[in-house]
Amino acid sequence: MTRTILEIHALQTVPPSCLNRDDTGTPKSATYGGVRRSRVSSQAWKRATRRAFHDLLDPGELGVRTRKVAELLATRIMGLDGSIEQPEAWALAAETIQTATGSKIEVPKRKAGKGKEGPEPAPESSYLMFLSAHQLDGLAELAVKGRDDIKAFFKEKAVKEQAKQIANSKHSIDIALFGRMVADGADINVDAAAQVAHAISVHRAETESDYYTAVDDYKDRETDDLGAGMIGTVEFTSATLYRYAAVDVDLLSRNLGRGMREDEPVTEPVRRAVEAFVQCFLTSLPTGKINTFGNHTLPDAVVVKIRSSRPINFVSVFEEPCQADPEIGGHLRQASEALASYIPEVERAYGVGEESPTWVVRVGKNTQALSGVGVELSLPELVSAIGTEVTRRQGGE
Repeated sequence: MTRTILEIHALQTVPPSCLNRDDTGTPKSATYGGVRRSRVSSQAWKRATRRAFHDLLDPGELGVRTRKVAELLATRIMGLDGSIEQPEAWALAAETIQTATGSKIEVPKRKAGKGKEGPEPAPESSYLMFLSAHQLDGLAELAVKGRDDIKAFFKEKAVKEQAKQIANSKHSIDIALFGRMVADGADINVDAAAQVAHAISVHRAETESDYYTAVDDYKDRETDDLGAGMIGTVEFTSATLYRYAAVDVDLLSRNLGRGMREDEPVTEPVRRAVEAFVQCFLTSLPTGKINTFGNHTLPDAVVVKIRSSRPINFVSVFEEPCQADPEIGGHLRQASEALASYIPEVERAYGVGEESPTWVVRVGKNTQALSGVGVELSLPELVSAIGTEVTRRQGGE
């Protein structure tokens, strides 16, 4: 069966930074090829990508992931019917979400009893819930319909099925890409169409520590002690990272269905989702310690492929870590040369390279080796080319 699989491979050099840290404040790392590598978790880059969607897409095409889902739905309920006040809206929202998702919505124990001296706290889900703007709007309309006796309203089988159907249709782009797990309602789970690997350095990476002091601006140098107002340390690392992501375009298309708009071609939602993912994955950056280090870099080189079989991660080429040139230093040139030679070797050995459209975005002489891997484009041209190819493969013109 012919499939449509999108692959993104990127080399990105990041200066001293702490993009993603563990519970002790140390930059995350991993052992690969017998040496310690710098690492940025897939979760960190997926969140950065998802947040970047808000600068590119209509809010109506996105979702919200929160435990305060009852509060969110209640706001919509009160917007539909101004006579409904907050406590009633919270109760309507809680019952509606419980019916639609099977999840228990109640005031968390840590907040229980706090309403004795003021308003009762809003009920919450026990875990993060991911619902699209369209799903929240639909559930709000349903809640208002059953306002008179919401419990009896949802005992009707047809109404209960309608609530579940609303929660499981017209998924937002971020839900369709990254999936959704509802522990108490597996029937409305969404399989993620996108896979994002942990980014790792192509070379051995060390963690260093920066000792810093802060000056007290109001200190009198004649009467006060001359010590610093505050001292501390922050750990950091620097690396040339190999980043990888893959999107099952066929699954993405199924997740999206016809999308949010009834007046557009059926291929349009998936085209828009794929283009947004490519642009936001490549240009986003996890924000850990970003104000401290200002490490705002973009990928030095990007290779994008569309396959008809299964995705391939080329990280194995870096199992043997790159070595910095003893005279000029740097890892990017060696990493680019290694990737440029490894890609055709793998594709030739496994017979998977033919008829795989390939595009390259690169910057500088150190990435020259990748120029022959595919058609060189700018990022805007790349995004457009991918959208066109995806539309063609999905049956569009």
